[in-house]
Amino acid sequence: MLLAIDVGNTNILLGVYAGGELRHTWRASTNRERTGDEHGALFHSFFRMVGLEFGDVNGCAISNVVPPLAPALREFSRTYLGREPEFLGEALVPDLPVRYTPPSAVGADRLADAVAVLKRYGSPAVVADFGTATTFDAISREGEYLGGAIAPGVGISLEALFRNAAYLPRIEVARPARVIGGSTLESMQSGAYYGFLSQLEGMVGRFRAELGPDTKVIATGGLAELIGRDTDAVDHVDPYLTLDGLQILWERYHASNG
Repeated sequence: MLLAIDVGNTNILLGVYAGGELRHTWRASTNRERTGDEHGALFHSFFRMVGLEFGDVNGCAISNVVPPLAPALREFSRTYLGREPEFLGEALVPDLPVRYTPPSAVGADRLADAVAVLKRYGSPAVVADFGTATTFDAISREGEYLGGAIAPGVGISLEALFRNAAYLPRIEVARPARVIGGSTLESMQSGAYYGFLSQLEGMVGRFRAELGPDTKVIATGGLAELIGRDTDAVDHVDPYLTLDGLQILWERYHASNG
């Protein structure tokens, strides 16, 4: 049984794999001050809800874009799982050419996404990841990670609007009944939902113009289900793509190292 952990700037996504299949997932807020013991207590509560124990786990794979949390996650895995964690970029090295400059600047989660896409969907491909930032990642026909585009995410864009516009409230992202909002709330929901949907469609069109018309588009991240299913620009919605990439890399690493 593998515990895969995807640490993003806003959320930590956990997944338990058994027999290569994703069985359970949980999402927690990212807290840079959380200690190894606090991670242990939080994750143990998740496990207990589905009748699992830490002793059931025989591997821990981590993708982490928040460097200050790495020591606490190592402590958690060593203390509570009794295992050395395997970090993406350390023990787990994606086996694909990276054409980004410098290659080390590519976020661990973006490479894990590319690994999963190549195995599950093929290439060329674009990954649209709706996280703290909205990222678009391009994978060439030859299976190379080319780079992509980084834009402000839905959540931080709305938070900036709330903080800088005195009369606009903080809202939740939701699909409004119509594009033309009849109130401030509806107008903001329309701007958020259809604005980011239009961004997705526009960027996908431009990426396909460079990669080829047969380019597959996969939406992932926290808002993928909400936004990605409302457009023909997306071929697949896969909210757990990063976890799948970790699982694939962990399997390959242990297959080649006995």
